[in-house]
Amino acid sequence: MTEKSRNSNQACRKWFSHACSHIVILGIILSIGIYSCQQPKTQQHFTEKAKSSARHFVKTTIKYAKGFDIKYVGDYKIVQILNHSAQKTDTTQFVLIQRGNPAPAGFKKSQIIEIPVKKLIGMSSLQIAMADFAESPDIITGLNSLMYVNSPAVRKNIKAGKVKEVGEEGSINTEVIISVHPDLIMAMGNPSASLSRYQTIENAGIPVLLISEWLESTPLGRAEWVKLMAALLNKEELVDRKFAVIEKEYNRLAELGRKAGDKPLVIIGMPYKGSWFVPDGTSFMARFFKDAGADYSWADIKGTGSMPLSFESIAPIALKADYWVNTGTVNTKAEIAAADERYTYFKPFKNNTIYNFNKRINDLGSNDYWESGVVNPHLVLSDFIKIMHPELLPSYELVYYKKIL
Repeated sequence: MTEKSRNSNQACRKWFSHACSHIVILGIILSIGIYSCQQPKTQQHFTEKAKSSARHFVKTTIKYAKGFDIKYVGDYKIVQILNHSAQKTDTTQFVLIQRGNPAPAGFKKSQIIEIPVKKLIGMSSLQIAMADFAESPDIITGLNSLMYVNSPAVRKNIKAGKVKEVGEEGSINTEVIISVHPDLIMAMGNPSASLSRYQTIENAGIPVLLISEWLESTPLGRAEWVKLMAALLNKEELVDRKFAVIEKEYNRLAELGRKAGDKPLVIIGMPYKGSWFVPDGTSFMARFFKDAGADYSWADIKGTGSMPLSFESIAPIALKADYWVNTGTVNTKAEIAAADERYTYFKPFKNNTIYNFNKRINDLGSNDYWESGVVNPHLVLSDFIKIMHPELLPSYELVYYKKIL
């Protein structure tokens, strides 16, 4: 081999070796690049999935309810439960975080609720109605009592042993609640309610949310608490769509009722422990009467609860009233007369214009008025209009009310 050929071969080998080293280095760089792109995806999979989920809900707005509000902050929600009393507003806050996301700073463990809620304990029939409305009855895993339930889906789950009885608020079975380990407990609240009775449960890391829908001043405000359930389940779009239908129908009916020419006088209730409790003038029930085109004697009394009156205060109104509604558990006029013979002198007793909300009572004795009636105010209003102005809804049949004879 000539000197020239040897030099040429050495040059080729040197070039090949140099090129190979560059290829190896390039391969390493590409590998590092691919790894660095893939690795964060693996580590952040659940968080990114939760954030992506959060970005796709409809952000609901509260139009009628005064007892709660919902704020959307980044990828979590803040629920504010508002307690309007003594000319001030106390606020209890809960933060709703997507499963897999870290909780923001500044909240106690008992204020953190992971969503969507999968296991809920309800301390009243309202929670059953809210879950049914949101088409999620299976989240109900505990109730204060299993005796009085109307929802077919919840009753099926009770029969299958999927729903535990946890006891009434005065005798809560804490051990059963903790064994169920729900995501949340919803309980009845009022302006003077204290969370202290749930302290042991909160210490176990279970949040307790007090519901005060009964203090709303309008039927639509009371029903709008279903939007709280929507936020807990990430079902804002579904619930908003369904609520909008009810809102439109209620407002249509209210306009019809308020335009009625005559305003029949109505009394409400029966005595309890010696007092006759009637709704305050700015309560949701008083609003029902106004929207149904009725005259209510205590419409000027401020308040969203009820006030105790004596028989002597009620009698002058009852003697001339056109209608008597919400007579408790009675089913006949004979039962009313047996309670107090003086009631037989009331004009509605003589004219057979007594109506009670006990048309939908099932085999367990459960009254659906207290369940689905809360989230269907348009049907309750339809009943009142049919009772007091039957000519306005000639083909309508009563849903929750029936005449007492």
